[in-house]
Amino acid sequence: MKSLFKKKLPPIVGLDIGTRQIKAVLLEQSGSGYILQGYACESIGKNAYSEREIKDYDAVSLAIKKLKNSLKTKVKDVAIAVSGTSVISKIVFMEPDQNDFELESQIEIEADSLIPYPLDEVYLDFEELGPSQTHTGKVNVLLTAAHRDMVDSRITLVREDAFEPKVVDIEGYALGNAINYFYPHEQDTRVCCINVGASLLQMCVLQNGEVIYSKEHPFGTNMLLQDLAAINMIDKEEAERQLLTNTLPANWVEDTLPIFSANLQQQINRALQMYMSTLHAERPSKILLSGGGATVGPLTETLQQDLGIEVEVFNPFSNMSINPKLDLAHINDIAPQLAIAAGLASRSFTTWHM
Repeated sequence: MKSLFKKKLPPIVGLDIGTRQIKAVLLEQSGSGYILQGYACESIGKNAYSEREIKDYDAVSLAIKKLKNSLKTKVKDVAIAVSGTSVISKIVFMEPDQNDFELESQIEIEADSLIPYPLDEVYLDFEELGPSQTHTGKVNVLLTAAHRDMVDSRITLVREDAFEPKVVDIEGYALGNAINYFYPHEQDTRVCCINVGASLLQMCVLQNGEVIYSKEHPFGTNMLLQDLAAINMIDKEEAERQLLTNTLPANWVEDTLPIFSANLQQQINRALQMYMSTLHAERPSKILLSGGGATVGPLTETLQQDLGIEVEVFNPFSNMSINPKLDLAHINDIAPQLAIAAGLASRSFTTWHM
């Protein structure tokens, strides 16, 4: 009976601001399940980004405006995320039983030696995770830092378009939330996910509801778009449009895809090797694939053959109810691209602090 009177938390839009597209997801919790109430995707015109930093604010702002109109919701609270070289996340080992003030003082000392920026140029956050398995008598504390310019620029853009940012997350941890909530798995089993975005390949490993490994590598589907544009003598935006609408020349799978696939395989093997070396882990027998790269059907099949690993495309909505007003076929087509946005939207299922 207690659950009947449990206070329902307000919904929050998961807003994934990528370098080529902005994605939004709105979810609702219903009993023990979830409902996809809304989603939207908008492309960002031309070269709005350079090295993950926004250069054309008008182009990004216009895409957010279009997305808000497409989403058709009165919900204004959003969760956003940051990633890239100016974002640092690390487990540090601290003395147990410290209050927040003592912990914060110690964290600042640790951060000063770990972060390659002056502390007044970054936002710091930390969370105690529990007793350390590797350092006796210590507790694991997750330390996260992001350059203020990266965070502030996104907050300003979002607020201009009538959204109110309530949570700023790290993309790798948002991906972990998506796996934890929306991918059926045994809690003690390690789940390895590779997110292939436009400019970043992100690896996330989840176990017992916690992200135990997260790493970004500078590689993405931009490489494929560049090849398609060059071979077909079109601009990159047109190559992307044709890829998304399945209107590329029929021979692109034989002519262009193998080059990108070989490079992607090399990057994934490198990411797996780094994970295995860092955690002294065995090579995974299966990986989840998400991001824009996971929507390219022939690529998934090629990767499975070349890697010698089972590759499963991650659809975060496969086990939830879908608002009947939404286009189910389109959702299934683009679902892997919405994994990070879904993970951000899941922040409305648990309390969070400001």
